[in-house]
Amino acid sequence: MSAEPTVRPVRTVYLGTSWFAADVLRRLVAADRAPALVLTRPDRPAGRGRRLTPPPVAEAAGELGLPLLQPDALDDAAVARVAAAEPDALIVCAYGAIVREPLLSAYPILNVHPSLLPRWRGAAPIERAIMAGDAETGVSIMELVEELDAGPVQLQETLPIGPDDTYGDVAPRLVELGSQMLLRALDAVADGTLQATPQPEEGVTYAEKIAAADRDLDPAAPAQVQHDHVRALAPHIGARLRLDDGTVLGVRRTRIAEDGGLELLEVQPPGGKPMPYDAYLRGRNSR
Repeated sequence: MSAEPTVRPVRTVYLGTSWFAADVLRRLVAADRAPALVLTRPDRPAGRGRRLTPPPVAEAAGELGLPLLQPDALDDAAVARVAAAEPDALIVCAYGAIVREPLLSAYPILNVHPSLLPRWRGAAPIERAIMAGDAETGVSIMELVEELDAGPVQLQETLPIGPDDTYGDVAPRLVELGSQMLLRALDAVADGTLQATPQPEEGVTYAEKIAAADRDLDPAAPAQVQHDHVRALAPHIGARLRLDDGTVLGVRRTRIAEDGGLELLEVQPPGGKPMPYDAYLRGRNSR
């Protein structure tokens, strides 16, 4: 009896920038699906010293020994480098720059987006879902089109958001889910079974990038709204509360009290370290 023919693994080029994309890349390599080339954004100044810092995907590619390209734009030279890698498909995950023609039409593209599209297209889908009090989120793997996150969906799965879950709780679960889905999508590309469904026109929302003003809590807002706001920004960005004396107090953890009000659990004074709120009050009252 002759052996069944084996399907050749899909050869890919990976475009990503954020820590989320870096963790997905690590899982690809661990599953023996290392891309032939990694593209990420250029090094940027970061931190108080404005030191030139590579993006997380660049660091991950270095750790993993993967060929790396950091173009300022997806110009003709970058497109030529992609073509030289001879990919069967492109993988895009939190790249941070718009992918345009000729790349859009040249290859199948798998875009890993952590939301239940068409809800929360855009830059900050995890934060905006938690901030809105959504009870679930998920991952969509979709084709890229010129309109932002509007392409047909190839795979989609849901993930619950607990009432006290923070970004720090939810995001790693989405990395794991998205990585598993991406592996299945690559298998489907290999055997020619990957299909896509157009997104519905109803239910579109946009997850705008988190701006400095988005960190501010509104003391007049309902307790649940403030709690969701804190959860969405913890621990990577951090919400903040402007006190009557002008102090800007970082708010890292809260809960809804039995009386329905907002209870502060962990805060961060200006220039200080995170601490329990009751310890902060004791120190403040002892002055």
